[in-house]
Amino acid sequence: MQVACPRGGEDEARRFYGEGLGMTEVEKPADLVARGGCWFRAYDDAGVVAAELHVGVEDPFTPARKAHPAFVVGDLAEVTGRLRALGFEVDESQRDSFPGHVRLHAFDGHGNRVEVLQPV
Repeated sequence: MQVACPRGGEDEARRFYGEGLGMTEVEKPADLVARGGCWFRAYDDAGVVAAELHVGVEDPFTPARKAHPAFVVGDLAEVTGRLRALGFEVDESQRDSFPGHVRLHAFDGHGNRVEVLQPV
């Protein structure tokens, strides 16, 4: 999946997706580096890729406030704490509105909406 950021927004994406969500940044192919952006992966307990997110540069940039990626995590409270400690907006108003899961919506440093869920 892909989300967008403004030109020069890679470090803010690294704070949210890397530090906040705990994803691992991976190297972009050499022929794509000049375009800007950054790529992240999440791995399951066996080390298998569970999700991949590409942050691409858009100019002009407009944040995605409705369309969004969703990530399933093992410990929603831990992720919530990290996101809040880093200063990101976290909305738990729909916490119990998705059967079989607890969830939150957060906004990356560029205003893109991201859903984070934990199975119950």
